[in-house]
Amino acid sequence: MVTQKKDEPEVTLWERLERPASAPRTALTPQRIAAVAVRVADAEGIAAVTMRRLATELGVAPMAAYRHVSGKDDLLALMVDTVSAELGPPAEVTGWRDVLRESAHATRAMTLRHRWMAELPTPLHALTPNRFASAERQLAALDGHGLDVDVLMAVFRTVTAYVGGMVRSEVALGEYLRQQEWQSPEEMRIGLAPQMQYLIGTGRYPTYRRYIREATRKDDPAWEFETGLECVLDGVAARFGL
Repeated sequence: MVTQKKDEPEVTLWERLERPASAPRTALTPQRIAAVAVRVADAEGIAAVTMRRLATELGVAPMAAYRHVSGKDDLLALMVDTVSAELGPPAEVTGWRDVLRESAHATRAMTLRHRWMAELPTPLHALTPNRFASAERQLAALDGHGLDVDVLMAVFRTVTAYVGGMVRSEVALGEYLRQQEWQSPEEMRIGLAPQMQYLIGTGRYPTYRRYIREATRKDDPAWEFETGLECVLDGVAARFGL
């Protein structure tokens, strides 16, 4: 188990990982532990990831993993950093708007591949090297346009909040369908029809009724995500003259 003396300053997970190894490397590494944990979470959900389950998957003693990670928080951070290596716009993407757009789409795609990411507290999404690298690319793309650093961060966080909110909603809807054993959004609408018919039948929601009758993209989350994202980016461009 990773330990430190009481009077010593806290040594973060990332600092420990970057220090030169003081002993010969073994087959069990933080990277291997994280890869197995991600595989389990992708297949069965984050609740299935326990130190005992990982020990079984890795074929090691239950306490062996604690030599590399001090507990569940370290493990989750490693998992987030592992999948966040998938982020980042291609090198040829330049310009603040294109970088933020590509990063947004990469984040959505990554989260839909690893849906457990939508369940984690926000700080665990931010404080890892690969998450910092993604944030740095976006902040750097915004820099140099006459914005002070407070505005840079506000814009970045606004776009990030939009992306996180939309993707969490998309993941939550998928989980709801799974729990109800509905195979499609159309089955969900049929299942919820009695409630919807009553509410719309009151006549209090005419615009919503129009949406229900006329909408052609009810089951197109990618289009909805892109449309909302462009609205956010248009707002940033208009507000700051970018």
